[in-house]
Amino acid sequence: MLHRLVALVRLIRRRVFATPAALRSWTLANVIANVGIILTGGAVRLTGSGLGCSEWPKCTEDSLVATSEMGMHGAIEFGNRLLTGILIAVAVGTWIAVLEQRPRRRPLILLSVAVACGIPAQAVIGGITVWTELNPWVVSLHFVVSMALVATATMLHIKAGRSRETLPPDRYRWVVLLGRVILSAACLTIALGIIVTASGPHAGDENARRTGLDPATMTHLHADAVWLLIGLTVAFVIALRAVDAPYAVRRGAWIFIAVIGLQGLIGYVQYYTGVPEILVGMHMLGSALLMIAVVNLQFTWSCERITAPVPPIPQPEAPGHRSRPEPTGKR
Repeated sequence: MLHRLVALVRLIRRRVFATPAALRSWTLANVIANVGIILTGGAVRLTGSGLGCSEWPKCTEDSLVATSEMGMHGAIEFGNRLLTGILIAVAVGTWIAVLEQRPRRRPLILLSVAVACGIPAQAVIGGITVWTELNPWVVSLHFVVSMALVATATMLHIKAGRSRETLPPDRYRWVVLLGRVILSAACLTIALGIIVTASGPHAGDENARRTGLDPATMTHLHADAVWLLIGLTVAFVIALRAVDAPYAVRRGAWIFIAVIGLQGLIGYVQYYTGVPEILVGMHMLGSALLMIAVVNLQFTWSCERITAPVPPIPQPEAPGHRSRPEPTGKR
């Protein structure tokens, strides 16, 4: 009986963790989970449930969980806290899948550990936001760490699907450098967007204070960064055509342009319609998708899928057939 149980555990371990397909599934789930926690965190903020649980790590001084007396706000905030447990479970599962691969790959191990350690750190920052009664700068840091986790999880997913990494040829180096500039511009754009939200009307609670910065001024700075990002990306696409870049890179650039265009459209519509909650939530999702797209753009150069040439399979000789000896050149 014991040996059957051991055999079953080994089979489950092989099927659930040890195959390359299982690793890709775990890393994809990791990306989705980290994007999902941004959406639930946005729901907490946009419904005014930021202090639905007034304490941390308990929900109240007397209760670990939300009670019926706390109403919808308590349920939403406590539900967001519960999702952190799912996020940790997915991160640990991804780490196990990385360790089960043969041969082990050090970059994947480091990235999986970074995600697994970042989630508890993110939970602590969430607790600090409650202790400081939704200090806007701490809330902003909370979102920044979430975006960093999305970026790290995306890197892990991309690398998990590649057999090996290669450096781009020299003729692409200056275009790769422009891609790095685009990454910096995207991070600046997202950071300014976070500051806009911290100075805007959706504080997570009606009594929470704001940064004191002028929302209109910050919105204009954010829009300027968006247009800078669009200009750099257009230049990048033209440069890709000039150097005849690989298809994977060109496809990644067009995906990035599509995400920027959709995100910019949502941003302008929400600004001119009084910043409705549903559009703010969509804009937060767009920020996560923008981070995924710009990270993908960086790795299409160095992580192209490599297929090693397959050596020819020797054909067996027919029975009774003798191979003719090679000519020696002598008569």
